[in-house]
Amino acid sequence: MLTYITWNVSPDIFTIPEFMGFGPFTIRWYGLLFAAGFLIGQQIMTHIFKKEGKPLEDIDTLTLVMVAATVLGARLGHFLFYEPEVFIKNPLEIILPPFAGLASHGALIGILLGLWLYTRKRQSTGQTFLWLTDRMIILVALAGAFIRFGNLMNSEIVGKVTDVPWGFIFMQNTEYSQYPRHPAQLYESISCLILFFVLFALWNKYKTTTPRGLLLGVGLVWIFAFRFMDEFLKENQVNFEDTLPLNMGQFLSIPAVLLGIYLIVRSQRNGRHPERQPTTA
Repeated sequence: MLTYITWNVSPDIFTIPEFMGFGPFTIRWYGLLFAAGFLIGQQIMTHIFKKEGKPLEDIDTLTLVMVAATVLGARLGHFLFYEPEVFIKNPLEIILPPFAGLASHGALIGILLGLWLYTRKRQSTGQTFLWLTDRMIILVALAGAFIRFGNLMNSEIVGKVTDVPWGFIFMQNTEYSQYPRHPAQLYESISCLILFFVLFALWNKYKTTTPRGLLLGVGLVWIFAFRFMDEFLKENQVNFEDTLPLNMGQFLSIPAVLLGIYLIVRSQRNGRHPERQPTTA
């Protein structure tokens, strides 16, 4: 019977040596998994566009919008929510490498804003905001699974000390390597992967008759309700959270869950037929 799991995986896959004054460059598991989420997601969205008769020439633009919105939103969100003093003390840190610090709540805001801008000129093709976000949340769930597994490979965002038999000792993280801890990253990764299959199955069943806002609502409630609970098992990311009744991730998850509940209720009131939906949604 397991008493704990020794996690001593290097976050680096391999290093490309210096060549002609460039490098060396290290390829890391986190970066590979982050990119894989977008690449696989692009193929899934292509499948969805084909099934629903949307213009395939928009896929590349949509992918670029998602990459930019995710990275910018996550980056700005990290400093806004966790290190706001950096905006005054050292704003260049926000835009310069190594780009340490990404916040999922910031990514959510960035994605919603980016997709709203993308859909403004594509109403005539049926790519309305809720139509698109209902499908994009499927890919967000998959990307979330990849990214949280990348956090595990980085031995970061670790859980609290535990005596459960599957507790991880994070040997690569010297600050937290003394005792077994909850693999909180793995919990979220598995949860997002399950959500991906649930949402994809719902879309596959209803396709064009999917109630507008339903998939987005389910995704928001699932992801951020689980995030709220999982935070009880995590170490706080920044010191000021130690003085709060809930940590920052929990406070930010509450409005996301409430928005998700609203969208689910709204979608059930409007029914499954797109022609009954407001054309601006």
